[in-house]
Formats: sequence, C-alpha cells, structure tokens
Amino acid sequence: MSVVADSRRHRGNALPKYYAIRTVAESLEVSTRTVRRWIADGRLIAHQVGAVVRVSERDLQAFLALHREG
Repeated sequence: MSVVADSRRHRGNALPKYYAIRTVAESLEVSTRTVRRWIADGRLIAHQVGAVVRVSERDLQAFLALHREG
C-alpha cells in the first residue's frame, strides 16, 4: 500500500493522515536515518507531539513533488 493517496478525501471535518517515520521510510524504500536526515535538513516537514514524530500526507506529497526525478 502506498502512503501517497489522494488528498481530496480530507475535505470537510476529516483529519489529515499522518505517518510514522518508519512507514515513510518503508514506503520510499530508504532507511529511517535518511528520513530523519531529510527532516533535520528541512527538506521534509515533520510534526512532533511529545516524543512522537509524524509526517503528514500533504507534506509527504509536497516533498515527493519537489524531489521526483524525470
């Protein structure tokens, strides 16, 4: 299952989808260390609540759009 889904389903009162760093790493076939590096460098936006760090679906889509090869 791909973590990148159609963001149009978040209209109305639905909460946005958030992903754990491990989920992002597995979906993109990179290490969690790479995802953490992208976050530290400011290339990927993450949200921290207490000790929990998550990446929103919208921020992941924006990251992928900026970094796609082609």
